[in-house]
Amino acid sequence: MTGNGRRILVVDDEVKIVEVVKSYLEHSGYEVYEAYNGAQVLSTFERIDPSLIVLDLMLPDMSGEEICKAIRKISRVPIIMLTAKVEEEDILKGLDIGADDYVTKPFSPKQLVARVGAVLRRAYEEPLPLSNIISFNGDLVIDNLKHEVRKNNNVINLTPNEYKILMALVKYPKKTFTREELISMALGADFEGFDRTVDTHIKNLRQKIETDPKDPKYILTVHGIGYRFDGE
Repeated sequence: MTGNGRRILVVDDEVKIVEVVKSYLEHSGYEVYEAYNGAQVLSTFERIDPSLIVLDLMLPDMSGEEICKAIRKISRVPIIMLTAKVEEEDILKGLDIGADDYVTKPFSPKQLVARVGAVLRRAYEEPLPLSNIISFNGDLVIDNLKHEVRKNNNVINLTPNEYKILMALVKYPKKTFTREELISMALGADFEGFDRTVDTHIKNLRQKIETDPKDPKYILTVHGIGYRFDGE
């Protein structure tokens, strides 16, 4: 039993898939709720405040992408995509709109449970703070106690993985990290994904924390190597 009672919302229009996933997750100690269409997802989300969502991208009334975008406007809850699409561009598109990880169909229920555990660890384990409040140039402030990032006094809605990557960079300002190092430090050695996943998260971070994402002042690209944080 490893779930510690965390609430998981499983979303798929195929009843059999939901039943199998629910059984495996409950056996691992999770409290599982199910939804079979977009309307049920949003109403159930508001009611139970889940710790994580397993979201099929192909639903009858709304696409998984639409649901992901709607949830990302109000919450940083971790989202794992279930997708029959195996092309890299499709997966990167899902990550680009705010998903934290993906599992391709057909999948092993045991593998999905393992990915749920890995994403939850990344999302809810405390990073090692340098201090409770970190401020850069007066306009970017990171509050480690609240896991909150503010830009010009406005709270920025980062996904758990975006926050982890930002904190990995912030802990070692001026140090250049390869994509592999950022994956290991921020997403965990058990993360299975493309190196370009990091590029997608960096692009999203720049859109959120940089005054001009095309001319970044905080997260800089070191060509041929990776990225570094350059805040003062």
